[in-house]
Formats: sequence, C-alpha cells, structure tokens
Amino acid sequence: MASGAGDVVIKVVLVDDQELFREGVSVIVDAQEGMGVVGVAGDGLEAVRVVDELQPDVVLMDIRMPEMDGVEATRQLFSPDRVSRRESPLRVIVLTTFNLDDRAATAIRHGASGFLLKDTTPVMLRDAIRTVHAGNAVLAPADLSALLEGQFVSRSPAPAAYLTLTDKEREVFSAVARGLSNTEIAGLVFASESTVKTHVGAVLRKLSLRDRVQIVVFAHEHGLVGTSD
Repeated sequence: MASGAGDVVIKVVLVDDQELFREGVSVIVDAQEGMGVVGVAGDGLEAVRVVDELQPDVVLMDIRMPEMDGVEATRQLFSPDRVSRRESPLRVIVLTTFNLDDRAATAIRHGASGFLLKDTTPVMLRDAIRTVHAGNAVLAPADLSALLEGQFVSRSPAPAAYLTLTDKEREVFSAVARGLSNTEIAGLVFASESTVKTHVGAVLRKLSLRDRVQIVVFAHEHGLVGTSD
C-alpha cells in the first residue's frame, strides 16, 4: 500500500469485504505510475469513515458487503454536507460481479462514475481510475444509457435551472448526455474544444452537477436524452 509518497498523484481507497481481493487489487494499483492505495475498508461503514479521514481522489467500491453495502456508502459519500467540505472532487468506481447490475445503476445515480466487473484486467483498472479522476465515466455511453434506462420509470419535469441554459449550452448538454467527447462535440457545434469545455463547465455549474456522468443521469431522470429542446 502506498504511504503518501510524493509521486502518488491519484490517491485511491479500496473497499471490499474480501481481504485477499483487497490485497491483490492494491498490488495492481500500487504498481501503476502516479497512483497508489492510501487506505482500505472492509465494509461500507468503515469506507465512509476512511474516506472522510484520508480524502482520497478515487474510491474502488464493492457493491455487496455486510454492515453497509456499496450503494448506501456511495450515497453517504456524496451527501451535500460531505461534498461541500471536500477541497477536491471525489470519484467512485463500483466493483461488481454482475454486468448491468441494478445496484450499480443506483450507485451511479447517487454519484458513482461507473462500474467495473471484478474480473477486469489490470490495464482496464488503471485506465478506469485515470478516466474517472479526469471527470469522465468508465462505461461506454451505450452501456451507461442501458444501465440507467430502467431506473427512471416515471421521469420528473426538468427543474427551472435547466431553462437557464442558453441554446448552445443545451446543445452541448444533449451531446454530453449522448456520450460524445469534447472533440466530437466541437465538430457538431462548430466550436473549438476550449469553447466546448467552457460550455460544459457552465452546464455543470448551472445545474449543480459534479461531472459529465451526472449530466447523463440528469438527462435520463428528466427525459432529456437525445433532445436539446
């Protein structure tokens, strides 16, 4: 386990009730350049305490654990009070043995940035940590949409904040909700990537969302997928 060495740029907390699994994943993460495991937890209750204490950048969160599962732990970690106290954003990757897991979908609604199957490769794990640290999802757009689709049987009207978006911001919102990258969006709206980043930042700020994953969740929750109206 990393001990706060200066070359650790991405601080990771690993949460899983199986010690052998924790040890194996810790070895993989610590072997990657620029990241390291700074803490571990065996259940959701301990996870919330460890994250509050260590303030990591990324949490690898097992979804099924005793005492408190990964869904509830994720919900608590992204409570408004905890989010307001953090100096930098927290990202959560859910670990599960089931593809398109309903619990994983619920965790994403609570703030997780996606999920990985527990039999993922070391390279995919490394890339996922770097991806969420940059504020992006670890699921392909189609998979994320499929995962969330069944979560919103009845969709609520868009809040007043959505109406404050400019036409260009709504266009960018719609593109992000469909999973397009900044490069793809730039070509779509005939703007530079830096301008797209500015629009994405405005959308996040106006809608009080943390990252691009939350834009996708917001779009599904309010029936705004595939529309810029």
